[in-house]
Amino acid sequence: MATTYMTADGLQKLKEELLFLEGVERPRVIAAIAEARDKGDLSENAEYDAAKEEQGQLESKIAMLKAKIIDARIIDETSIKTDEVQILTKVKVKNTKNGQIKEYQLVTEGEANILEGKIAVTTPIAKGLLGKKVGELAQVKVPAGTIEFEILEIGL
Repeated sequence: MATTYMTADGLQKLKEELLFLEGVERPRVIAAIAEARDKGDLSENAEYDAAKEEQGQLESKIAMLKAKIIDARIIDETSIKTDEVQILTKVKVKNTKNGQIKEYQLVTEGEANILEGKIAVTTPIAKGLLGKKVGELAQVKVPAGTIEFEILEIGL
């Protein structure tokens, strides 16, 4: 698995999710398997098959989270400067075509959440904004074409 860069908060969220899966979800699934097994013939027991499938998916997710945590590299938030757009900065942009103003925070893939305005640095919009300064124009290539953004503000 590749190195994952994240904030300390992002790593903490992964650890909390792992604890929940191991401490709450795993015992629940094990109990569901035991209950289904007690119902008799396993060859025709749909509950047992469903519980075993859920267990496989859960164990896979646990393994993936453990690997991410092991390979995580913490980004020092105190070293972030706001003179140009970079990871962890918040940037306010104006679409030069329609005048619409949006604010994004550039984050790692694991922390991305479009509903909170957090976009992964690997997205086309973030790639187009990286390295730009206030007042500059960013040409962003998206599947629908090219969008031009003016950088209005950069902050933390």
